[in-house]
Amino acid sequence: MHVRDAVEADAEALAAIADAPADAMRGLVHDRTVRVAVEDEPATDPNEDLDADPDDLLGFVSFDVRGDTVHVTQFGGTRAAAERLLAEPLRFAATEAFAVELLVVEGEDDLREAAESAGFAEVGAGPRFEGKTTTRYRADDP
Repeated sequence: MHVRDAVEADAEALAAIADAPADAMRGLVHDRTVRVAVEDEPATDPNEDLDADPDDLLGFVSFDVRGDTVHVTQFGGTRAAAERLLAEPLRFAATEAFAVELLVVEGEDDLREAAESAGFAEVGAGPRFEGKTTTRYRADDP
């Protein structure tokens, strides 16, 4: 598994993982930092364009910065991919001395376990999304 920047061609696969409209995921790719975990090996030439094969996507993470906190706006996929992808906002936050926050929807145990394994601690209840409760997680010293 390797991690790369998301491209617009990933929108359909991101939509399937996030259970969201593809147009919304295209917007996400344009408006946020979005990284994807893919199953295949990276290209040997760093200047070579990668074909976005939706079948190769194992997960994604999107994040942005507000104030002195990096906010994970969405993440999903396999537990292993989610754990690996959460390292991306943590790495960014560490260089800026920022905290990182994310929300996990009730019942998404794989994502909760990935967040905890990546170093996030539960800090309380988050807002409700589409009638579902969420839990807020934070990493203060990534």
